[in-house]
Amino acid sequence: MVSWEIRDPDGTVTRPLGAGEIGQLMYDEDGRMSAQLMQTNQARFASDDWRQASPEEKARAWSDYFGYFGTYTVDEQAKAVVHHIEGSWFPNLVGEDQKRYYQLVEEQLVLNATTAWGDVRIVWEKIGKRPAARG
Repeated sequence: MVSWEIRDPDGTVTRPLGAGEIGQLMYDEDGRMSAQLMQTNQARFASDDWRQASPEEKARAWSDYFGYFGTYTVDEQAKAVVHHIEGSWFPNLVGEDQKRYYQLVEEQLVLNATTAWGDVRIVWEKIGKRPAARG
């Protein structure tokens, strides 16, 4: 991910995860997708057992992450991709369709959408295919 910005109705531009966000957007040829966005440099939990996290640690981690997965369809005529969400960090998205208008600019995919929280613009940069991990 290159950047994630939201423009509020009053014109104010914010970065939901602040500076230093990272992310990964994946589409496969079987119609599956996954989007993971997070803040870098997150503070570690006191325990290595995530089930032992304090309420404050959980709240901070939740605020520093955004992700969902599901299937997708592409409407080439409208230049839109629709994410059909099956699972999400934010339960209100489950079962929803999220329409994103796309532009391809060199090696970047720009996704734009109008949402309940403002006009979203996320810029993704294509990375090369990597060899499968061996285990």
